[in-house]
Amino acid sequence: MPGYVLGNFFIYSVINAFTPGPGNILALNTVTNYGYKKGKPLFGGIFAGYYVVQIICAVFVFGVSAFLPNVLGIMKYVGAAYILWLAVHIALSKPTTGTVKKSASFIKGFLLQFVNVKIYLFGITALTGYVTDYSTSLWVLLMFELMIATIGTVATLTWVGLGVLIQKVYQKHYRVINIILALTLSECVYSMLK
Repeated sequence: MPGYVLGNFFIYSVINAFTPGPGNILALNTVTNYGYKKGKPLFGGIFAGYYVVQIICAVFVFGVSAFLPNVLGIMKYVGAAYILWLAVHIALSKPTTGTVKKSASFIKGFLLQFVNVKIYLFGITALTGYVTDYSTSLWVLLMFELMIATIGTVATLTWVGLGVLIQKVYQKHYRVINIILALTLSECVYSMLK
């Protein structure tokens, strides 16, 4: 694979991973509501789900490309419905007080990634756009998808860090911030369905 193709793969991956998406926005909202410690299970779920979904993408691109469009078509609407529900939940949520024992769950973050069409499209587009012209080996596809998941994890951690930085501001202006986050998620649904 030529260096410029690898460079373009990396640029595409970084830009796609750092743009607002369901995982990044949920991570930001969780850290501003629950704080870093109570949000850790959810973040772990987001990260684990990201890796599993990217492995699924590699396997699909490797062996089941004829079946893939049908799966993505169904997942697109399931994902859109879940993300829309998430947007409404965020818009209506209020900051928690220090006495609340509840924390965000691993399973919520993990399952989000399975309906997060953005990362499926991200992984499949990266492979078919940059990698498959040079190799269709399952191990090569897996390696590139694991790079994507790692870049995505770094991006989500960046969004978590941003949430930690704005937590005090959030406590004062949570309604405006939640509405902006919900609208951003709604835009994700709109762009997914157009």
